[in-house]
Amino acid sequence: MELKATNRYTIPGNLAVFPYLTMGLLAIGWFFTHWYFVYEATFTKHTHDMYKKLLISLVTLLSIDFGVLFLLLWVGIYV
Repeated sequence: MELKATNRYTIPGNLAVFPYLTMGLLAIGWFFTHWYFVYEATFTKHTHDMYKKLLISLVTLLSIDFGVLFLLLWVGIYV
């Protein structure tokens, strides 16, 4: 296989959308991170709800992970 025969990889989407997705998802993730910290710091031991903590953690995890993914795609690191 010759090097000239291979095609250059192109991203499957619009590159102009990646900055907005990055900033939006990271902002959502940071908001939920702060909300989780305030939730942990202000409530007593008897008022904690495990399902609420897990839901906040899951939303934070997904939004920050996809935000970092779109950040990498935005700067040209195709993962």
